[in-house]
Amino acid sequence: MILNHREELVLDTNIVTYISSRTDWKNEYLPILFGKILCIGFMTVAELLESAYHRQMSVKNLQRLKEELSADYKILPFSERICDLFAQIRYERRNRPISVPDALIAATALA
Repeated sequence: MILNHREELVLDTNIVTYISSRTDWKNEYLPILFGKILCIGFMTVAELLESAYHRQMSVKNLQRLKEELSADYKILPFSERICDLFAQIRYERRNRPISVPDALIAATALA
């Protein structure tokens, strides 16, 4: 039996922004992402929605963004393991601080 296994890749918020934009950065990332299951954590969803509200996105476009995120990405939910890893990361980086969002995204990727 041949298993159809695709590698999962957790993306940071900036990468999601790059690949959904019309910038040249998109072309840099597409070959790396091709064929993989693209995952984003709940923190990335929150950051993208915050940006949409900041830009005063219309209700229609906000709904479209939510639908695209659900269709294009495997959204990884909150878990106790993520919280534990988050706490470890923040503690270990106490002398080289890491932001809460970046620590949550890193913890999600590690989990």
